Amino acid sequence: MKKSILILLILTVFTTIESKAQLTVDAELRPRFEYRHGYKTLFPNNVDAATFVSQRTRLNTGFKLKKLGFYLSFQDVRVWGDVPQLNTADKNGLSVHQAWAKVIFTSDFSTKIGRQEIVYDDHRIMGNVGWAQQARSHDAAKISFHKNNFKADIGYAFNQNGESLTGHELNINTYKSLLYAWLHKDWTDFEASILLLNNGLQYLNEDDPSKNETRYSQTIGSHLTFKKEKLKVAANLYYQFGKDVTNNDLSAYLLGLETNYKASNLIMLGLGGELQSGNENGAPSNGENKAFTPLYGTNHKFNGFMDYFYVGNHNNSVGLIDLYAKANVKMNSKANINLAVHNFFSDVNISNTVSNQLGTEVDLVFSYQYIKEVNFKAGYSQMFASEGLESLKNNFDNNTNNWGWLMVTINPTLFKTEITKTN
Repeated sequence: MKKSILILLILTVFTTIESKAQLTVDAELRPRFEYRHGYKTLFPNNVDAATFVSQRTRLNTGFKLKKLGFYLSFQDVRVWGDVPQLNTADKNGLSVHQAWAKVIFTSDFSTKIGRQEIVYDDHRIMGNVGWAQQARSHDAAKISFHKNNFKADIGYAFNQNGESLTGHELNINTYKSLLYAWLHKDWTDFEASILLLNNGLQYLNEDDPSKNETRYSQTIGSHLTFKKEKLKVAANLYYQFGKDVTNNDLSAYLLGLETNYKASNLIMLGLGGELQSGNENGAPSNGENKAFTPLYGTNHKFNGFMDYFYVGNHNNSVGLIDLYAKANVKMNSKANINLAVHNFFSDVNISNTVSNQLGTEVDLVFSYQYIKEVNFKAGYSQMFASEGLESLKNNFDNNTNNWGWLMVTINPTLFKTEITKTN
């Protein structure tokens, strides 16, 4: 009798949990082969091309209650062969990519706390950098108010080396503090977002630690989207001011415009241009920095897939003008081809003797969705460098600069509870 009562109680508890909670466990395995012969920089003489396979492996767990959400994402990032067989230690590729809790106060008001991806609009200023195997996440707290067609987020992050009894200087390559507000509104054919971001970078004076301080820059701007039948137009307008980390006065801007037209059910065509301001001769001068920095955006998505600009490079330099055309051709329900051609110029003079023309890049990507959980992609890119890019990279070897890759993404759902109603 007692066993029957106990079993009944256990079944009642699990039935109650099942009716109010949802648990999802999924995974990702993403190996990528790359051939690099001029990726990110011009290829020099007397060296071999780089070839390797990198891999990202993730295990994700999500848990939902009516008033609470919890998410945990472990990831391992490695290059095949970076540890020997029969190894007793790894290369510290295992990390926590996300670990956050979302507390829901009302249907409109919530907060998310912990390590999380922060993505807004088209990823231009804040994105998850999904192409990079390690990707990007932030240790942050966010308050959200989402009601009908209006959304508002306020986020804050503050970084330290670790626990301490005195001092608060940061010597890790990340920001010291981040405070932002994002507002978004939808209309029938139009969407508008406004981003206000205060970015604090740690300045360290090795000779006089009393001069250590956090220096702040501000970014304000808007992402606008218009959709009508077969036409979509998107624009970015951002301005930066305040101080850079070396205490220069910052005055920089980004302007972008892209138009996409659905020519048929199988073909999408696009034209666009982007201007990021820069410094004459490639460096700040007279205490002023005019070079725009796209901060924490998914920069691989913009300005060519070969990552010559703003992917750990080209900062505080001569800026960039990127004029491009692209096409997406759907071959069938599973396969499509993307083609993009970029023509690059510096925003300002590189020198008195060098042209502002930087080069032309061609990007070709083929994608095939084998099944829902398995996707194959292959890409080839080539940079046709001009004199200006050779001058910036200090490479006049006149070599071919190309890059090829092959990637498979496998992301199965391992376990998922279904929310059911209680009787």
